[in-house]
Amino acid sequence: MSTASAPGSDPGSGSGLQELEQDYARIRQQSESLCESLAIEDFCIQTIPEVSPTKWHLAHVSWFFEAMILEPFLKGYQCYNPRYAFLFNSYYYTVGEMHPRPRRGHLSRPTVEEIYQYRAWVDQHMGELLADVGHPERQAILQRATIGLHHEQQHQELLLTDIKHVLAANPLRPTYDNLPVPQGEAGGTEWIEFEGGLKEIGATGDHFAYDNELPRHSVYIAPYRLASRLVTNGEYMEFMEAGGYQQSEHWLSDGWTTINREGWQAPLYWFHEDGQWCYMTLGGPRAVDENSPVCHVSYYEADAYARWAGKRLPTEWEWEAAAGDQFILGNLRETGYLHPAPAGDPAVSHSGRLSQMYGDVWEWTQSPYTPYPGFRPLSGALGEYNGKFMCNQMVLRGGSCVTAEDHLRSTYRNFFYPHERWQFMGLRLAEDME
Repeated sequence: MSTASAPGSDPGSGSGLQELEQDYARIRQQSESLCESLAIEDFCIQTIPEVSPTKWHLAHVSWFFEAMILEPFLKGYQCYNPRYAFLFNSYYYTVGEMHPRPRRGHLSRPTVEEIYQYRAWVDQHMGELLADVGHPERQAILQRATIGLHHEQQHQELLLTDIKHVLAANPLRPTYDNLPVPQGEAGGTEWIEFEGGLKEIGATGDHFAYDNELPRHSVYIAPYRLASRLVTNGEYMEFMEAGGYQQSEHWLSDGWTTINREGWQAPLYWFHEDGQWCYMTLGGPRAVDENSPVCHVSYYEADAYARWAGKRLPTEWEWEAAAGDQFILGNLRETGYLHPAPAGDPAVSHSGRLSQMYGDVWEWTQSPYTPYPGFRPLSGALGEYNGKFMCNQMVLRGGSCVTAEDHLRSTYRNFFYPHERWQFMGLRLAEDME
């Protein structure tokens, strides 16, 4: 997930500064609140290279504030532990070398307690720096702090995604927390028509956005239709029961190779028990709800389902143009479900005829993750993250049930490799208008 940014409105003016300080305290506390239900042993596990231990997430986001803000801007600042830079740098080579990602779970030290002490140290010094209204680099500090808070929100999402994988790998099938169960019917699918033409895509620069959302530019979109809601578990089960995983004609070549090599026959976390499909959730094992959106499918699986259904995945420009000025409403982290919900769930609000545009699952698009025309990465370390990953990945839109509401916008571009599916990933169908 991206971490660089283009600054929007002045974060250091008047109430903007006060809001930033409040957001800093709130978001940093949220990261720790998300860990309250975990046992100390849960913090250390790494089940696959893509999954990072919980304690690594807590330390990495603190290292980000330390390396990107405190070290360059707080006079006389002393690192909490100079060796932490090697352990908690992710992939900022301009900053220095880093511990290999697949081996983050090999480390018993520093302890969880020491990492919480590290977080407190960083918070103390960030408070001191933010309070220095006369600092000559104040604007750069505030802009980087804004980036750091959005970066921490990304890792809050990854923390939940990763701990789900950790708990699901345990034969005891432990729960993350006692979570409410979504309710409601999916309802029928309507096909919403959108006129083609020249559309403006990308962030305007008036508010916070990552650099991969810029510059705003024009694209031509042919007339198209979008399904009014996400594809459900029940609909995906029809694909499975029809032999979708055994029929090569639905699959891209790399997808067919992948599912056969990995032995995939269902979405991630699905298993058979007592003659029915069940899946692992953050609330523990449950029977598959046929009305809820299908989740934890790779791009290959999403594309194969769309082909089998006689449809296609939308482009990222079609998705953004359809999202338009819709309010960011839906089954996001704030609902407390931490699991996709049916389109008709009474606890989830939607805007307009298109439902589930935000929350539930990140929606795969058919668009490769490439730079917008005129894209320029930020200078220095903050420019490393987005630009160098613009190859071999696909764009997803809309956020998920573990995404914070105030972290999203219609121009947000998430990206993952097409074989990955441990993230909360699903799909919406599209079709051309004749």
